[in-house]
Amino acid sequence: MTSETSTPIRVAAAQCAIGSNMDENLSTCLRVLDKAAEHKPVLVVLPEFCNHLSWYDNAEHCYEVSLTLDSAFLTAISAKAKAIGAYVSIGATLRREGGKVSGSALLYSPQGELLGIADKQVLIGHENDFLEPAQNAAPIIDTDIGRLAMYMCMDGVINETPHCLALRGAQVLCNSLNSFAPDEGNLHIPVRAAENKVFVVAANKVGPLVPEAMMADISAATNIPEVFLCGAGESQIVAPDGTVLAMAQTQDEEVISALITVVAADSKVRPDGTDIIASRRPELYSSLGENPASQSLAVFGGKPDLQAAMIRWQDETIAEMCVLVAEAQRAGAQLIALSPPAAFAHIQENELGHWQLRGAELVSALGEILNDDVYVLSAQVAAQGAAYQHQVVAIASHGVVAEQGQVHFSQRFAWSTLADDFTSVDLPFARVCMLTSDDSIYPESFRLCAMAAAEIAVVPMMPLEHWELQTGLVERAAENRLNLLAPTANFEFGRGFAAGLLEDFTVFGEWKTRIFDGVLTRPPLTDMRDDSAITLAMLHPRYAENKVVSRNTHLIENRPWYLLQPMTTAN
Repeated sequence: MTSETSTPIRVAAAQCAIGSNMDENLSTCLRVLDKAAEHKPVLVVLPEFCNHLSWYDNAEHCYEVSLTLDSAFLTAISAKAKAIGAYVSIGATLRREGGKVSGSALLYSPQGELLGIADKQVLIGHENDFLEPAQNAAPIIDTDIGRLAMYMCMDGVINETPHCLALRGAQVLCNSLNSFAPDEGNLHIPVRAAENKVFVVAANKVGPLVPEAMMADISAATNIPEVFLCGAGESQIVAPDGTVLAMAQTQDEEVISALITVVAADSKVRPDGTDIIASRRPELYSSLGENPASQSLAVFGGKPDLQAAMIRWQDETIAEMCVLVAEAQRAGAQLIALSPPAAFAHIQENELGHWQLRGAELVSALGEILNDDVYVLSAQVAAQGAAYQHQVVAIASHGVVAEQGQVHFSQRFAWSTLADDFTSVDLPFARVCMLTSDDSIYPESFRLCAMAAAEIAVVPMMPLEHWELQTGLVERAAENRLNLLAPTANFEFGRGFAAGLLEDFTVFGEWKTRIFDGVLTRPPLTDMRDDSAITLAMLHPRYAENKVVSRNTHLIENRPWYLLQPMTTAN
């Protein structure tokens, strides 16, 4: 039965190295659990694949080193959980019926009882050769400290698995990792807490992730520096607002801990009062739960390079803004994204008519100066019969060529009628999707645009929380492999930025233009400038077509579509 107490509890993540000797691996796990016990936690999370390196000679070898539930390895973990009086989450490979093997997270109670098993839903690279993906959704485990759930590594590089767990009521997500990627720590781990308003306790590995004796040969064969064949560390504990409460170093065995108040994860309200669960539109997300094999293939046709610009709009008049647009146009920008004017986020209902006329004036003024191959994207207030709608519009020399209304209700724009779909516009250089600021916090929004073969997303941003720019929008570009323009009028919650995709992307692929840097999906960013209202950025629409992060792991087509009912059905 879940405790409803607001008393803080201490949770811990144990970061360690795991090799090919299973006896030594068990000793390591028991040692770090004893280390964790010194912090007096009620929950300890261990990394993924604690029984053996995720490196196998063949399928028979994988099965041989995998565990049964009554194995000496797991029996010892169960006993240690009881000895230290804490819930313990551990990742391992398990033998399953028919000679199959799963990558699984297991949760043991302080009494040593096995409470639940969560099989990995999204496999990466060679894991597809040896492991079976989950066939059933991971359990939400009701305990006296809260509702706990588990996922592993690549499950959290895309949004679906942790998002579904949160939608089903999980308060604390336990993430076991086996990752070399620095963007796990600086992006993928913390964003899953903030976008779902839950706690995340994540434990990664350090040390070699391949047999140590083979490091040099594997590095030479793959052109991957040896440092990126090791666990990246940075295990962490993250609060529902995205604040990192504790983080480990990158190289050494370490236990981190923090106090958390679990019931804080029950509030899903943004600073403006919007409930991010109640405001979802599941009726619009149905295609996310459909088999990619049955869906029409997206067609990409973007150009390899595109000069873009972001313009910061604070108190400038429309005439002054047109001067800035003309300057960006002279600098070669063909796609120009305007931040919303600073006052836009505080529009009152009695001002809507004024803002609608102001938008029409901007469209007319831009028509006088834009070249035929240049497009400006801007937030607008548009008339919808007797009502109004918050929109993002694409403006050409001959007027508005596309518009996207706000899809999700928000309290600060409660006056806006809601659009019922996401649309993209085919411009001469790329397919572009436009999203209003308050739609950008929902991972479903970008997923649907990416599935429609959008190559660039433009979001005129008015953030309400720091995570939106620090991790949220970066993650949307990363997990969907999208170029992105996200201009902001002020930097209170962070700088607006552009994300321009790089050509080399697929891990273990043939990298032509740069040396592998360990980054899994995070794109390079161009932050908005302090010293100029205009920030130029180069985008690469064509590179959005490659979404294969590693062999047999496509960022969109390998989503666990058959387990996404919590996303596609009303709560």
